[in-house]
Amino acid sequence: MNRIDKCLRDKKNILSIYFTAGYPALNDTNRVIRALDKHGADMIEIGMPFSDPIADGPVIQQSSKRALENGMSLQILFEQLKNLRNLTDLPVILMGYLNPVYKMGMEKFLDNCVKCGIDGLILPDFPPEEYEETYIELFISHDIHNIMLITPQTSEERIRKIDSLSRGFIYMVSSYSTTGVQDGFGEPQYEYFKRISELRLKNPGLIGFGVSSPKTFSIASKYASGAIVGTAFIKALSGDGAMDKKVGDFLRMLRNS
Repeated sequence: MNRIDKCLRDKKNILSIYFTAGYPALNDTNRVIRALDKHGADMIEIGMPFSDPIADGPVIQQSSKRALENGMSLQILFEQLKNLRNLTDLPVILMGYLNPVYKMGMEKFLDNCVKCGIDGLILPDFPPEEYEETYIELFISHDIHNIMLITPQTSEERIRKIDSLSRGFIYMVSSYSTTGVQDGFGEPQYEYFKRISELRLKNPGLIGFGVSSPKTFSIASKYASGAIVGTAFIKALSGDGAMDKKVGDFLRMLRNS
């Protein structure tokens, strides 16, 4: 069973943490993974740095820029992750953009994911139609889940289409904005969360964008299977102190424990 499916089956109030590979320093990738595993994350999302991250806010954009300046590339990332499964048994998802994936070649990219023990991908600029027409069988044969995104502006027809194609979970973007811009939820978000819940989709959802505190994590967990936290965690990583302490302090804060 794919680790994402097992996590969604066995756990509630799932906390998925996003960070950028190669940030703050090039060789910090595995240090962050080890600390997230130790301090109680449920899933790990590793950002693949890209020069034009259209869906990312300024904090994640800056971390991506820094990682690229550090020398991070897809080839280096896969080399760093070759012993991933000695570090963690948690579900691990790569998140990024299509251009570097196409440059490597989709099949070669998925082969590398399998070798490292990657469980899923989040590619915001990957059209569901292209996935269905060209790549779905390749993803299934590699047992890599393609995690798709919806927003408050996504029509019910398209949501149901995405749900029919999805494996794992649906990434519920809480607002139509870049990451890190929104701080908290308002009435439009509550209405959106309720609307998605009432659709009774076959795939569970995780809420991302705007989750940065115990309160927002609790709200997201009420309306979905859990939450994805990125910008707030990147900010925590940029602070002073030992990596293990920064990660531990942040996760304890978020779970209010």
